[in-house]
Amino acid sequence: MTEDARFEDAGDKPLFLGAMDTDDLGVLSALVQDAVFPITEMRWQPKQRRLGFLVNRVRWEDVDAATRRGRPVERVQSLLVIDTVLNVSSQGVDRSDQDMIFSVLNVSFEPSDAPSGHVVLTLAGDGAIRAEVEALEVSLRDVTRPYKAPSGKVPQHPLD
Repeated sequence: MTEDARFEDAGDKPLFLGAMDTDDLGVLSALVQDAVFPITEMRWQPKQRRLGFLVNRVRWEDVDAATRRGRPVERVQSLLVIDTVLNVSSQGVDRSDQDMIFSVLNVSFEPSDAPSGHVVLTLAGDGAIRAEVEALEVSLRDVTRPYKAPSGKVPQHPLD
């Protein structure tokens, strides 16, 4: 009998994951929750039909182990890439403010005429980036070594 993979199985190895359905996207969404990125690290490449973000994400897959061992919480730079993009729109995103830093709350998929739909990045502060896609195809790839999170803390989400 085989068992499902666990976060701990990755160890210190960089992640490279893809999402082709909503269950997979839920995993990627959990991994990029609280990721931050400046507006300058967002690229829309219409000819390649690709929207990419260079994000600084919390290494959620290591938080429990780090806490148990007294190690600092880490972040890692990762590429979050949405492929088969037909159009991009946004709400609450001022592209003229080059100092703007965004924090990702979640990534979701809104289906339309299957297999097409919209991949939506919901951002803290009521912002959102919406990519109209031909089909759901999202990837997350760590591109640097982990580093100590500047705050040294795990982001908290108090319940109201």
